[in-house]
Amino acid sequence: MEKVLKYIDIITALFVAVLLISNITSTKIVSLGWWLSFDGGTFLFPLSYIFGDVLTEVYGYKRARRVIWLGFLANLLMALIVIIVGKLPAASDWHNQQAYDAVLGLAPRIVLASLIAYLAGEFLNSYILAKLKILTHGRHLWVRTIGSTLAGQVADTLLFVVIAFGGILPWSLVATVIISNYIFKCGVEIVLTPVTYKAVNWLKRQEGEDYYDRGTEFNPFNISC
Repeated sequence: MEKVLKYIDIITALFVAVLLISNITSTKIVSLGWWLSFDGGTFLFPLSYIFGDVLTEVYGYKRARRVIWLGFLANLLMALIVIIVGKLPAASDWHNQQAYDAVLGLAPRIVLASLIAYLAGEFLNSYILAKLKILTHGRHLWVRTIGSTLAGQVADTLLFVVIAFGGILPWSLVATVIISNYIFKCGVEIVLTPVTYKAVNWLKRQEGEDYYDRGTEFNPFNISC
């Protein structure tokens, strides 16, 4: 009989919500002054890596892999609906098509960038964390969470910004966004490390689960094992 896990569905729902909200808000580039310019989704997206850390640390790579693919499918569905609704003829008394196109017209490209970057970054993050947990014998959680995020965010940030904004924004701004995004995302992970510790320890006690991925099949496309 499979073990009943009380909170994995809640974490999954929050994980997917963070991804969808991040993709929509990524259509705006914001500036906090000096050289800090990044897409709006950056404010929330780092939480997806924290959720990914918690999932892998507590429940293991196999369960995290399923959640990552659920997020992928949700993003894909959102992109398709945004495109279809945008192409459908507007009602005669509705005059906001231009506004819809201005705000969401970029969304399909952003979601495509997000899908590619997301898969690369999240699976790299989960894989490294799972391997480090074995190497460290479950000690030094901060090494695993921060180390895996530093690696995963390199792939995620480069792929996302180049695919989403390359050829649209000046390349000097693209480079600024890449650097700003990476620093901000990794900074959030580091600052919230105490919160991650509390969440992981609480979940391990509540679920009675502390999974080690010894003998795990790490192929990201094999969701059946």
